[in-house]
Amino acid sequence: MNIINKIRLHFVSVSEIVGTDDLALMILCDEQHERQISIVCSRAVAVELDMRVRKMPIRERMLPEVLTRIIAEQTDLRYYILINSISDGQYDSMVVNADTFEMTPIRVSDAVLLSLAGNIPIFIDERLMMKQSVPYLKPSENMRIALPMNTMSMDMLDKAIERAISEENYEQASLLTEEKKRRTGKADK
Repeated sequence: MNIINKIRLHFVSVSEIVGTDDLALMILCDEQHERQISIVCSRAVAVELDMRVRKMPIRERMLPEVLTRIIAEQTDLRYYILINSISDGQYDSMVVNADTFEMTPIRVSDAVLLSLAGNIPIFIDERLMMKQSVPYLKPSENMRIALPMNTMSMDMLDKAIERAISEENYEQASLLTEEKKRRTGKADK
């Protein structure tokens, strides 16, 4: 059995991505507030996360809270969430049974929402955290956050390439184009 060293993460914030209509960016950091990762999510998930952050009373009747409360009250099951890899520009995450280690795949944005709604611990594979994270930056109104290219969707890559070209940042455009080619199997061999 492969032992995974994992780092506990905490939700920090969610904010819209400037220049998009339907995407937002979640920030999670380690317990020491030394490193952070960025995760793209839909605006709908961002709204759900914001409801939990602001502790809106309606959340107690919403599906994630209700299901996690029923599980906690009626079973002895213990779970945690593990972000364990990246594929096709998206983090892969699992709901892990803490006793049997059975894993059920879950979309990473839903995993973060479930973690927040049900107070379920969320972890990331240590190697993945070291590869994908950047130094922690305390949130501020006008901060810019780096998003690793390998976590961008193909649509986001296309838009980033267009923006880099329009800003005459040809080095960035080249790096983004290479990432796109790598994913589509059209990279120079």
